[in-house]
Amino acid sequence: MKPRILVIGAGVVGLTTALCARRAGYEVVIAADRFAPDITSVVAGALWEWPPAVCGHHRDEVSVDRSKAWCLTSYQRFQRLAEDAHSGVHVRPAIFYFRGPIEDNPVEHRKMLELATHVSGFRRDPSLADENGVSPSAKVADAYTHLAPMIDTDVYLRWLYGHVTSAGCVVVRTRIEGDLVAQQQGLLAAFGVDFIVNCAGLGAIELTGEAMYPLRGALVHAHNDGRTMPRITRAHLMAHDATLGGQNMVFIVPRGRYRLVLGGLVEPDQWNTDLTLDNHAPVREMLARCQEFLPALRDVSLCDEGTVRTGLRPMRRQGVRLGHQAGTRILHNVGHGGSGVTLSWGCAEEVVQLLDHVSVATTAIRP
Repeated sequence: MKPRILVIGAGVVGLTTALCARRAGYEVVIAADRFAPDITSVVAGALWEWPPAVCGHHRDEVSVDRSKAWCLTSYQRFQRLAEDAHSGVHVRPAIFYFRGPIEDNPVEHRKMLELATHVSGFRRDPSLADENGVSPSAKVADAYTHLAPMIDTDVYLRWLYGHVTSAGCVVVRTRIEGDLVAQQQGLLAAFGVDFIVNCAGLGAIELTGEAMYPLRGALVHAHNDGRTMPRITRAHLMAHDATLGGQNMVFIVPRGRYRLVLGGLVEPDQWNTDLTLDNHAPVREMLARCQEFLPALRDVSLCDEGTVRTGLRPMRRQGVRLGHQAGTRILHNVGHGGSGVTLSWGCAEEVVQLLDHVSVATTAIRP
């Protein structure tokens, strides 16, 4: 019989980790003080992307290289999940636009060459901008497209939670505070577990002292039902370019059947999530930027409820931390930044592999 584990956190990373561990034969307890819809994962843009992501803050070589394997695992899993009409996963074309030839940006050029061998429907063609009605003022010089999973987070988090509970995971609503190592023995005893898996997102700052910070993002939700404008059936993206200064990322992604999300915002070290079109000028500018980029959006009808959703990407300065903490019964799976959905299945499966190794190497005696 495999050991019993405690997963801290019920975002997309925590729930996916719990589900993979349970399916691998582990008994699982999930402890969290917040669940969907009151979590960052629901707010996420949730477009699968080959690293580095368009928000552009995870570009160190070690972090990006590890992320590629995780993201490929997730790509394959999401393709299968898209066959389930209840999962909230859709596979659609995503188009990435560039202000100059892709070869002029070594990072983006390498990214394109790598992903082209792994994704379906890849095509590089600067004329994609004209074909899709991108404004000439955007001065697009190059572009490529491929099929990518796009996740309706409201539906998907409910689907994921349902599978977690039906698989037999025990869910406990509680807040775990303080240093994780210092209270390790108490947690093992209190929850009757052999190992702890930290999937706490930004909560890891308190639990482990991680060098993490929020990277605030926001999305404007709009109707995509064809009533006020043609339906948008493809994602349109232009990465944030730090050399231009200010906010300049374009993020236009169809969500589910009748919704569209418009972004994006990249604001480091900002914790306030009470943003609206009225109280935060960068959100208004973000919407205007998307409408200028894709003129079809000028007649877009915004959702009356939940028009602006704001979330805090859990960034870690050294990239994702995924591993076993030596001398403890603690594993970590945190620091995914804006790529939590993209990396979720790959990271979860690696956690299970680590648990298999650690549980064999450690005599699992519950206190």
